[in-house]
Amino acid sequence: MTSSIREWINLLVRWFHVFAAIMWVGQTYYFTWLDGQFGKLEKNATGAPAALWMVHSGGFYTVEKQKSLRVGAEQVHWFRWEAAMTWLSGIVLMFLVYYFSGGLIDPDVGEISQARGIAIGIGVLILGWVIYDVALRSALRRSEIGFAIFSLIVTAALAFGLVHVFSGRAAYIHVGAMFGTIMMLNVWKRILPAQRKMIAAAATGATFDPALGSQAKLRSKHNTFMAVPVVFIMLSNHFPVATYGNRYSWEILVALIVIGWGAAKVIRQA
Repeated sequence: MTSSIREWINLLVRWFHVFAAIMWVGQTYYFTWLDGQFGKLEKNATGAPAALWMVHSGGFYTVEKQKSLRVGAEQVHWFRWEAAMTWLSGIVLMFLVYYFSGGLIDPDVGEISQARGIAIGIGVLILGWVIYDVALRSALRRSEIGFAIFSLIVTAALAFGLVHVFSGRAAYIHVGAMFGTIMMLNVWKRILPAQRKMIAAAATGATFDPALGSQAKLRSKHNTFMAVPVVFIMLSNHFPVATYGNRYSWEILVALIVIGWGAAKVIRQA
């Protein structure tokens, strides 16, 4: 494959990745915003059905939150392919830019083979999900601050380790890819299965377990907090002196994550 063809493939996949991510993150923030607004309306409920009015593109729209399914299951719209397409295109980019080229390993950082580096990179994605998922199903889930501190400590340890194994740029990207993998698996392995059970129960008139909705909501909330740091990390590739090329690269990476979490909190409350 010539360098010109490789560059065009890289560009096309990157465009696809960006557009898919815009759709995924946009609908994630929209629905978490809706949920927050309905939470406020329910606190001030007067007995009438809670409805949220909006204006956009020359029309007025109203949204009501339902406790039961009033249409056939086949008429319920799902939002899931955005997550899958964003993640898959991101993985393709990782192989093109790092695993099939020399961007993964820096001889000045560590003397490891490309194959071992790829194994470490894929292992980071898998282990990151396992640690997150197990922790979220443990007693840590009862404390939002406790879980955030635990997550930051684990992420900082990972960032420190990766900058001593990979090139600085690859280390940053793998932390972002780990967050992206957790977000995607949150959707496909935790949120969607819970929603399927809710729809199946509602379609038969049965009462579904409220914990299903709570679980899906928490995972979706976490996705909104991970999305902003992921964007920061992706953009950091264009500023090597200030980020991955800096002598304090892993500390700066941790700072970007904390700032991203803070920005997500502000956005969620807007």
